Amino acid sequence: MKNIVILISGRGSNMQAIVDAAIPGAHIAAVIANRADAPGLAWASERGIATRTVDHKAYDSREAFDTALAAVIDQFSPHLVVLAGFMRILTADFTRHYAGRMLNIHPSLLPAFTGLHTHRRAIEAGCKLAGCTVHFVTAELDHGPIVMQAAVPILNEDTEDSLSARVLREEHRLYPEAVRAFVEDRLRIQDLRVFVAE
Repeated sequence: MKNIVILISGRGSNMQAIVDAAIPGAHIAAVIANRADAPGLAWASERGIATRTVDHKAYDSREAFDTALAAVIDQFSPHLVVLAGFMRILTADFTRHYAGRMLNIHPSLLPAFTGLHTHRRAIEAGCKLAGCTVHFVTAELDHGPIVMQAAVPILNEDTEDSLSARVLREEHRLYPEAVRAFVEDRLRIQDLRVFVAE
């Protein structure tokens, strides 16, 4: 059984998709948020999952926050840390501490459109495809080794909202699949590439 700690900042729809997937061999040990009012905390608590809050506003530096956050995460002895809409930029020390065992999902086909406003930027750039990427987290924002991707067409009538909704459906399918592959020891990182065994 592998312990999984999920970090959220809001409703945690990807967290919910992972929990609902009921992945064999995965134990959702805790859901941790950086905001006490994150709706996903109540959702997790209602399902008997331990919840914690580490408020980033209570710390005077990013380093101090990350140190406190890691201390709480490590209480649950995680095999995997999952970022599910966790809206904080993490320090190099934090990402090193969880190297090879921290995943993130980003709403673009990386390496295109790192950062924010991915759907708007993809439409404005005239892209024909958009999508989402699950990747291992490194110190460089949205640049870690890519685990899995899913693509959707960008339609002529698409708005930022309509494209976002279509990509989110793929996120909810893809992220549990990537977590399952990790739990089943089917992921191998070699340099910047991730090989997924069938």
